[in-house]
Amino acid sequence: MNAGLHVATYNIHKGFSQFNRRMVVHELRERLRDLAPDLVFLQEVQGLHLGHAERHREWPEDPQHEFLAADVWHNTAYGRNAVYDHGHHGNAILSRLPIVSFHNQDVTHLRFERRGLLHCAIDLPGLSRQLHCVCRSRRRQLDALATRLEAIVPPGAPLIVAGDFNDWRNRARDLLAERLGLVEVFAGATGRPPRSFPATLPVLRLDRIYVRGFHIQGAEVHFGWPWSGISDHAALSARLLPLP
Repeated sequence: MNAGLHVATYNIHKGFSQFNRRMVVHELRERLRDLAPDLVFLQEVQGLHLGHAERHREWPEDPQHEFLAADVWHNTAYGRNAVYDHGHHGNAILSRLPIVSFHNQDVTHLRFERRGLLHCAIDLPGLSRQLHCVCRSRRRQLDALATRLEAIVPPGAPLIVAGDFNDWRNRARDLLAERLGLVEVFAGATGRPPRSFPATLPVLRLDRIYVRGFHIQGAEVHFGWPWSGISDHAALSARLLPLP
C-alpha cells in the first residue's frame, strides 16, 4: 500500500508579520516543524535582502528556504520571481522526498509585478511515475498556467499545484478541472475552496491546493493565533493517499 503524503502551502510574507511589524522567520520555522508536512509549498520567500540582514541581528545567514528546511526537509527548490539591487524573493518547495529536477518559469503579466511558476519532479515511494509539484502565486494567466502544465507534466501523472492564487472569484476551478483533471482539496460537494485571508479571521478564498492522482483524506486551514502572528495568510494543509 502506498504511504500517505502530508502537504502544506503558506504565503510567508517574506518572514515578517502582518504590516511588517516583526521579523518572525524563527517562529515560522518552529511552526512549520510542528506541522511537519512531507512537502511544503512556500510563497513570498526572501532569498536575499541585504538591508534586512543589516537591520535585524537575528536575520538568518542562509536564504530563507534553506534556513526553514535545515535538518528536516533535505531537498529544496527555489525560484526567483523578483530581483532588485538589494536582493530577491520568490517561491520555494521543501521536501522530505528526493527532488529529481526543478525549473522556475517566468509567468509575469505586468512589468512591475514579477510572478513565477516553480515546477519540481519528485520520487514518491510506491509510485512508478514521478510526482509533479508546482508552486505558484497570483491568478493572472490561468490559461497560460494550464498550457504550461500540459507541456511539462505527462498526461495522467500525479500532480499537486499549490500556492497563493489570489483567485477570490474561484475562476481557476473549472479551467484546472477541465484541462488538467485537478480537484481542490477543500472543495468537496460545495465546489468552494477555503477562506484563507486574513489569517486572524479569514474571509477571502485566496490560497489553494489542487491535486490529481490522489485520494483526499483530510484538509485543514491553520488560522488564528499563533499563525496570524506570522503571516497575513493562513496556512493550508492536506493529507493525501496516492491512487493505485
